[in-house]
Amino acid sequence: MGCISSKESDPEAARAITLSNISEPTAKDDNDEPVKKNLSRYLQQNHDAIFASNRKWIEARLEEDATFFVKLSSSQHPDYLYIGCADSRVPANEIMGLDAGEVFIHRNIANLVPNTDLNAMCVIEYAVQHLHVKHIIVCGHYNCGGVQAALASSDMGLLNPWLRNIRDVYRLHEGELDKIKDETQKYRRLVELNVLEQARNVIKTAIVQKSYYLNAYPIVHAWVFDLKDGVLRDLKLDFSGTLASIKKIYNLESEIKSAKGTPQSISSAMT
Repeated sequence: MGCISSKESDPEAARAITLSNISEPTAKDDNDEPVKKNLSRYLQQNHDAIFASNRKWIEARLEEDATFFVKLSSSQHPDYLYIGCADSRVPANEIMGLDAGEVFIHRNIANLVPNTDLNAMCVIEYAVQHLHVKHIIVCGHYNCGGVQAALASSDMGLLNPWLRNIRDVYRLHEGELDKIKDETQKYRRLVELNVLEQARNVIKTAIVQKSYYLNAYPIVHAWVFDLKDGVLRDLKLDFSGTLASIKKIYNLESEIKSAKGTPQSISSAMT
């Protein structure tokens, strides 16, 4: 792979080359070689721009704090676990006003927390048992493509079993949602209900119930981010009330009480 000029490695120069202006072959050519060459050049510059931006980010961080990377590489002690949507328009750290090392993050399509998802379950386990996070936040966002896709009567292929989790949320709240005649408002309400149900799924987990019983944390929250104004909205999930309401079916209190340990010895109680 050949070298590129400093101009080509500049992020702004790279962004100036867009797929739209390289997608058409020249009139004098009857093949797509010019298009392929331009596309290849765009992809290379698009890739290299990230490293140019990285260098600028390093310089900016060091200018603010000369010991930033020393502290960053030592350890992490986040108070928050953020479970959110993979949508590129929702940067978790930024919307929370938090820096690197201050929030542990898990993201997927439509911020789902199914109990069969080993990835999500491992993240929660690690965050609670080893990082001792104080808050677990499930954060959705309006204009969520995953929720919108779940509302569509179409075959989404491999996404079908994943989106079924959202359709199940609709089924649970069908009476409320069917009363909403405005489709936009119905869509927004489903986004909120999905966040609330995923937060309940977090509360149902053994690790969260055990830690809360022994330590009085973490607290689980349900939030929604609005792309139109940048505001985070707290859906006011009643954590203690929700925990009490699910105990009939999901109660692990007897097992927790039988575990040896004090509020400060959560690790021994988990082994």
